[in-house]
Amino acid sequence: APSFGSVSCGFDGRSCLCSGLLKQTLSYLLLVSCQVALLICFLCVHCTNGWPSWAAFQFFEVVALWFFVAFLIFFIMHLFRLQERMPCISWPLTEFFHYSVGAVLIFIASIVAAVKCGGVSALVVSSVFGFIATFLMAVNLWTSYSPDCKYLTGATLVEHF
Repeated sequence: APSFGSVSCGFDGRSCLCSGLLKQTLSYLLLVSCQVALLICFLCVHCTNGWPSWAAFQFFEVVALWFFVAFLIFFIMHLFRLQERMPCISWPLTEFFHYSVGAVLIFIASIVAAVKCGGVSALVVSSVFGFIATFLMAVNLWTSYSPDCKYLTGATLVEHF
């Protein structure tokens, strides 16, 4: 079986989905997909004139933009491995709480946007992409921090972060 550093990609009875390389690739794909969904959410709300409920869509716009920027920062940090230069911060825990809070706030904002859209098609699209972003964040949380894959145990924590 081919080996990538300490990660093996063989089929030894375990699902390849839980192997390190594929798991990291899945995590990156989910993060990029979530960023695209949040960017679409923000642009649909920002470019629409005549919101039926100003406060609701202002909240939706701020939440979508904030988490888009935060996920972009996390993505750049992982891409260039900048978290290794700041060992005083527990990055897996920071990302876990940020993804958890993000999923909850985007879900709440999407529900409010869906209820208050008033039939404006761009606002309906933004709420749909908000639900998609929520789903992607939940899947990312499940695949990254699932106890079944034993991702946050001892040596693997050091290897992946």
